[in-house]
Amino acid sequence: MTRTTAAPHDEPPRRSRLLRTTTVAAVLVPLCLAGWLGWQAVADRGRDDTGAAHAAGAAAPPSGPFSAAPFSAPADTAPPGAPTASADPPTVAQAAPTADPTTAPTTAPTASESAGSATALAGRTVLLDPGHNPGNAAHTTEINRQVDIGNARKECDTTGTSTNAGYSEAEYTLDVSRRARAILTARGATVVLVQDGDQPWGPCIDARAKAGATAHADAAVSVHGDGGPPGGSGFHVIMPAKVVAGTADNSAIVAPSHRLGLLLRDSFHAATGEPYADYIASQGLDTRSDLGGLNLSTVPKVFIECGNMRNSTDAKRMTDPQWRQQAAQGIADALTAFLTTR
Repeated sequence: MTRTTAAPHDEPPRRSRLLRTTTVAAVLVPLCLAGWLGWQAVADRGRDDTGAAHAAGAAAPPSGPFSAAPFSAPADTAPPGAPTASADPPTVAQAAPTADPTTAPTTAPTASESAGSATALAGRTVLLDPGHNPGNAAHTTEINRQVDIGNARKECDTTGTSTNAGYSEAEYTLDVSRRARAILTARGATVVLVQDGDQPWGPCIDARAKAGATAHADAAVSVHGDGGPPGGSGFHVIMPAKVVAGTADNSAIVAPSHRLGLLLRDSFHAATGEPYADYIASQGLDTRSDLGGLNLSTVPKVFIECGNMRNSTDAKRMTDPQWRQQAAQGIADALTAFLTTR
């Protein structure tokens, strides 16, 4: 296509500068006035129900289905948990995130979870009976004296066993009992030890059995280490058989003692990982009628043989302070469960 250029005489006549300015003003003034009126109408729509204008810079409410009230996202489009818009600044409570239902607990804490409470065992008394005594070996005459256990007569006490390296059962039982006492005391219990390393020997087994009643204990555990065959390992719990003979009548405590025994077996296994004994008892449980500490007791009571100290694997565990703390934890958890559940 050929481009053509207009001749000079084809240009429109030139107007004066004053005429041009007047013409532009005549056009712009009506347009500006119309624009101002339109803006004022929009601003009036942006006022809330109280008549107060929104803060400068706030977006005007959209036209269409939404009202002139402050804008909030429809319920089906708002992000989950997002707060809705408000004419007023959000308070602290409004700004705080709400609980996420996908992570909030759906059930009450279990007995195990609440066991650490400082009041879980408030008003309860526990008797811990550390087996034997480090001083027994120096008091053979006293501990060999025979005492009545209801259906028989037995030695007042014995020296107990030890590991091959010489770590004695009496040292072990006292250490674990003290650790368990600390845990139970933290849970609000009153804890009584039959002996706390403060007696030169004993006490005798009949006195140990009667200590529960003297302390008004709600439950008792006698802590021991076994002296079994070197090839056998594991722990077991001893529960009382019913004995009604001579001065013994433990019929009232047999059933609750068996419940304590089951709890102790399960809690000790869970806390330590120790297997059930493979050389004695069945599934970690034994029932006996020849132990004065059980025959003569009038409060629920069981024995625990925490391991075989003559076995090298068990001895390694039992001489480890960290493992002894776990053993104490298992004993304390069983007593807590026994005293807080029925």
